[in-house]
Amino acid sequence: MAKQLLSDELWQIVEPLLPEEPPKPEGGRPRIDDRAVLTGIIFVLKSGIPWEMLPQEMGCGSGVTCWRRLKEWQEAGVWERLLGVLLDRLGEADQIDWSRASVDSAIIPAKKGAEKPARIRRIRENRARSATLWSTKEAFRSAR
Repeated sequence: MAKQLLSDELWQIVEPLLPEEPPKPEGGRPRIDDRAVLTGIIFVLKSGIPWEMLPQEMGCGSGVTCWRRLKEWQEAGVWERLLGVLLDRLGEADQIDWSRASVDSAIIPAKKGAEKPARIRRIRENRARSATLWSTKEAFRSAR
């Protein structure tokens, strides 16, 4: 039997974070189940296959469906909220080794602001003559 990609425990954490199904007009195809789509997303991301190569036999919908839902959930902030929930759980279980944590200064601004660097003096550009333009100019002069 194949290894389950999305455990029941993880699904119980993710499901409440997902946005509600948007209303749809009458007709059209029924929406693929969120859990099936998430399984397809995990499969593509773990295996590294292109979205369009997602096997239909998995029952996850097409790769395009999975990609669209991934994008929709990203725009809804699902992954950021999921990260917060998972970090909270790990913290409560004392499973985070804070000695290995680091902070990226590009994300966290300096306290009270950093000093502005001194202005860099511009150097006047000194362009070399273009050999093409120089020789063309001479050619025009001699043609007259």
